Formats: sequence, C-alpha cells, structure tokens
Amino acid sequence: MAPAPDPALFDHALRIAEALIFASDRPIPAARLQQALPPGVEAGAVLTALAAQCAGRPVQLAEVAGGFAFRTAPELAPAITRVVEVPRRLPRAAMETLAIIAYHQPVTRAEVEEIRGASLSQTTLESLLELGLIAPRGRKEVPGRPSLWATTPRFLEQFGLRALSDLPRREELVNEPGPMFGPPPAPLGPA
Repeated sequence: MAPAPDPALFDHALRIAEALIFASDRPIPAARLQQALPPGVEAGAVLTALAAQCAGRPVQLAEVAGGFAFRTAPELAPAITRVVEVPRRLPRAAMETLAIIAYHQPVTRAEVEEIRGASLSQTTLESLLELGLIAPRGRKEVPGRPSLWATTPRFLEQFGLRALSDLPRREELVNEPGPMFGPPPAPLGPA
C-alpha cells in the first residue's frame, strides 16, 4: 500500500479534480483525471474523497458514461425542474427507435423497422444523430451493406448510465412481450 500523500498536496489534487469535472462538458474518466493530478496522488482516492465531500450537498459526484460528472442531488430535482427549462422530450417513435438500438446494437435500419413493426422515418434517425445519441458503427456484411447503428457515450450520459449493462433488463420493462422487443416466446408443450 502506498504511503498517504501530503495533506496539502491531496487538498490541491481535490481542487484540481473538482475544477476539471466542473469545467468539462462530458464525464471525466479516472485515467484522464490521473493525468492532471500531482505525482503520487491516485485518482481513485481523490474521486472517493470528492464524492464524500459532496454527500448531502445540492450537487453530487456521479459515475456516468465511463467517467465522473456533477449531477443535481435526486431529491432536489422536483424543485429544480419547476424553474429550469427542461429539454424537449423525444417523440415516441424516436424513443422506441433508441430503445431498440440500445438493446439490439449494432442494428440496421431494416432490423429496427422489423422489431418496431413500423417504418423508420429519416427525420427520426437524423434527430437521434443530431442529438449525438446514436452513431454509425460500420456496415453489415450482407448484400447492400446497410449501415449498423449503435448508441454513443452521449446516450449513456443523457440517461445517467455507467455502461449499457446498467440498462434495465427487458423483462423489467414490460410484463408481457410486445412488438418493441420482438415476438412473444413460442408456447411450451403441445397445443
């Protein structure tokens, strides 16, 4: 175990971390924070101390999208949303498309349409692209070589997820299988 750094040096590292996380428009990965810290001070220890300092404060340190960012304390959200302009909600078609891409990625437009049971307008795809929630991830090795779509780190950040594995399981989202998640399972036993 490494010796504890000088308290003044550690306090300076805390200030650097807080400033870097505050100033960034994206979550800061621990490895990136480590580059900004003084030698001998570990990013993990600094992040733990910073999270402890923020406990009970209006702004808390959260791990999202593979990094760390400041977020409003959840219990204050109702008061804040009354006065802060809330970004517009995505239309239902865009949310359905985004959910399908998140759970089935990488996926082609035709596959999204098949799962969704409806055609996918170019406008919906373009709006998700403009918001940075999806991005092309190569091409499928089939005739016509259609583009494959996947979610982005911005998607994780927007929905407060550390990783795709933090998505709720499909079974948690619906009681019965529906068109969004594919056909219902085949019946068991003889009919």
